[in-house]
Amino acid sequence: MKRRNPFAAWLGLPLITFGIYGLVWYYKINKEMAEFDNRRQIDPGMSLLAVTLGMFLIVPPYVSLYRTGRRIADAQRAAGLQPTCSGGLGLLLAFLGFYGLYYQIQLNKVVDRYGQIQPGTQVPLAA
Repeated sequence: MKRRNPFAAWLGLPLITFGIYGLVWYYKINKEMAEFDNRRQIDPGMSLLAVTLGMFLIVPPYVSLYRTGRRIADAQRAAGLQPTCSGGLGLLLAFLGFYGLYYQIQLNKVVDRYGQIQPGTQVPLAA
């Protein structure tokens, strides 16, 4: 996974790109989690579709945001960390506009666990 500045991913880049980066970020984090632990079935395209076109059905974006929080907790567990990410809290923060900040901070914990390694390197998983 890639370490990102949480404030840039949450506010800076989405503001500059009129929200497009927020969608790109959401796709990328789901893709990176799928590559990090290939034991889990994650379809980043469907996750993105749920938060974009799924808005017309009302429920899919919230399900996707909740599941992304659970995936981050699973990634933390796989990295040998105590899972601190909560899909429920992420969903609550989505209503306030802060879920991107929260999720990126939680993802950075997984990245920091492994230190500086080359992108694409398979890392050992704890659980």
